[in-house]
Amino acid sequence: MSKKIIDHVKEAYTKVVNSGAGCGCGPTGSGLSTQDWSLNESYSQVAGYEADADYALGCGIPTNDAKIKEGDTVLDLGSGAGNDVFVARQIVGESGHVIGVDMTQAMIDKANENKQKLGYTNVDFVLGEIENLPLKDNCIDVSVSNCVLNLVPDKKKAYEEVYRVLKPGGHFNMSDIVLRGILPKGIMEAAEMYAGCISGALQQEDYIQAIKDAGFKNITITKERIINIPDDVLMSYVCCPEELEAFKASDNNIVSLGVYAEK
Repeated sequence: MSKKIIDHVKEAYTKVVNSGAGCGCGPTGSGLSTQDWSLNESYSQVAGYEADADYALGCGIPTNDAKIKEGDTVLDLGSGAGNDVFVARQIVGESGHVIGVDMTQAMIDKANENKQKLGYTNVDFVLGEIENLPLKDNCIDVSVSNCVLNLVPDKKKAYEEVYRVLKPGGHFNMSDIVLRGILPKGIMEAAEMYAGCISGALQQEDYIQAIKDAGFKNITITKERIINIPDDVLMSYVCCPEELEAFKASDNNIVSLGVYAEK
């Protein structure tokens, strides 16, 4: 099942690159007619932002609360076309270094194209999976990620890998999607929604526990935002209007969460 999910995610995000536009951290590449909603937050006022590197696939701006300093070595997990890498590069300056890791070759190719256009020499994009990072131990000051950990089948292993590559005293800030309560079965099982970061999400308490289990400390919630998916999108994944109304009337929610933690 894990390989099937990974292959689907790669295919979905390759289509994003080939089409030249993202459809947000929603039902990516599902073929639905309703594709005008997004979990993404606007980067238009963020220093270092490059529009060509932004496919609107995230659910936050993780660099905002990452405490990145000039000269840091920063790792972006699931770096896509380089959006958060280039923002982090603006902060670390010429003396720092930013590494982006992504498992989709098309995204790596696009990110390197953007890098060449910008002329950056202290930015690298590396093909690899978060559960098996192609980096040595204790080499990263700060790690960030934007709505990507939900695409990783083994989240415990992913956070163990983040812990391994961070320097002692290093830290991360992740923007991600978590759940509070139970989503309708159709949404949880839909592969398109998995590629869109939702049905792969953990319950919030389980997400935080996975971070604790990897060894992190001083875990802090930096952001919480309730996600409201349009009814016409949800209707494609539920059995009937009654199921949709029951879901909307419940206390169950999809949440965009910012999480900071230290090694």
